[in-house]
Amino acid sequence: MNSLVGKVAWITGAGSGIGQAVATALAGAGCTVVLTGRRQEALEQTAATIAAKGGTSVARAGDLTDPATPGAIVAEVESRFGRLDILVNNAGGNIVERAWKDLTPGSIDGLIQSNLSAAFYCAAAAMHPMRKAQRGQLIHIASWAGKFIHPVSGPVYTAAKHAVIAMSQSINMEEYRNGIRSTAILPAEVATPILEKRPTPPTAEERSAMLQPADLAELALFIVSQPASVCLNEVVVSPRLNKFYER
Repeated sequence: MNSLVGKVAWITGAGSGIGQAVATALAGAGCTVVLTGRRQEALEQTAATIAAKGGTSVARAGDLTDPATPGAIVAEVESRFGRLDILVNNAGGNIVERAWKDLTPGSIDGLIQSNLSAAFYCAAAAMHPMRKAQRGQLIHIASWAGKFIHPVSGPVYTAAKHAVIAMSQSINMEEYRNGIRSTAILPAEVATPILEKRPTPPTAEERSAMLQPADLAELALFIVSQPASVCLNEVVVSPRLNKFYER
């Protein structure tokens, strides 16, 4: 297993949920973590949690759907640390009015931008320093909906997550020559704040049976700790009590 001490990791959507858990875990393993999300206050809370455990982080709020933002953050990371080893592409979201009958051009564009365009912008920016170093690991938090079509996620989110998986595979096809590896994680239901955006949010009991953010953090740690010769292309993961198996 590779040591993560001294490596620099950039985590998007780091203010809550999966992103927060992954950032805390990577910092605990020795990474300097760069935290990005829309809300500076939420990022500062993650940073405080990391600092309390002896870790190092930098909080940089920004709108990743703005094409200029990811490049600016990566440029700052390069200037300050001289390297970028890991990107965890986690930022995204969904909406309550997600059924076809409720979609508008604006809501369609918003979901594509937050779940797909932002992931492309971040990956493209992050791979510049990775190519220079001839090493790098990208992780994209996709979804069970990126492989299995189900109405609960809504058509736009589902389409975007399918595309994120294709994006990740295309990175491996092109960038393996440059020492870069890309992994798409496809979790089934995870107990995160995004569940509040469902038309009918799940109960506390239902959430307790789902995957937890800490489960995804442990998986991310496993992925980034693999030898440089190993690429985990895709990981599909669900809780044992997976309600999508119910008929």
